[in-house]
Amino acid sequence: MAFIRPFKPEDTENAKHICRATLPPSLASSPAAVRMAPYLWTLQFTHLFPQNCFVLDDGAGNAVGYVIGTPDVFALADAYPRYVAEVLQSEQGREDVPPPKKLDTLESWNVLVGSGGGGGDDEGKVSTATVTVNPACLAQMAYKVQWLVLEGVEGKRELVREYRAMLHIDLLEGWQGKGWGRKMIERFVEGVRASEMDFGKGIQLGVAGENSKVVPFYEKVGFRVYSGGEREGNVWMVRDL
Repeated sequence: MAFIRPFKPEDTENAKHICRATLPPSLASSPAAVRMAPYLWTLQFTHLFPQNCFVLDDGAGNAVGYVIGTPDVFALADAYPRYVAEVLQSEQGREDVPPPKKLDTLESWNVLVGSGGGGGDDEGKVSTATVTVNPACLAQMAYKVQWLVLEGVEGKRELVREYRAMLHIDLLEGWQGKGWGRKMIERFVEGVRASEMDFGKGIQLGVAGENSKVVPFYEKVGFRVYSGGEREGNVWMVRDL
């Protein structure tokens, strides 16, 4: 029988798989983004704040979902150099996320790849160029926590100052729609309240714009839309504690 339990180090590979298996289409279509994704949205929480991370166990010891995060994003930022040293700069980390060549200016989120039609020798050819997620940008964000969680479009700094706790939840497809999401979020909320850390007004989370269909679910479990996320094409949501 499935049950919710604290995250354990041996859950790491399953957590990476869950992250990759539940990516929105724009990320899932990029092999580089799929490879890097757990290093941006999963492993820093399980490595630095395992006491605030929980998994859905299928009853046979396998994690098939997780709810992860931190009670305080500023505490995450303070601890982040350890994550860089111990995870990103490990042999596997460097293979999955090549260290960025520069960290002074953030690259564009999207990049144009392929070839396009035009003048000269390309006259009359149909453009095959496509827009995809920029791997250089992802690597920069993985290495620089300010770009990852603290800074961004107008309103982001106010959001993180007010709602210092951060949550991510993902469930493999076969485990969705069975009531586990609500239970896992409540387990995370209990952990934040018991942490004795400064969580400000409560918890924040981000929803990819292309996955906005999940917004009603979060509203049912106590979250509300916080204006500003639309400036980056996403939805910001908060829950007061």
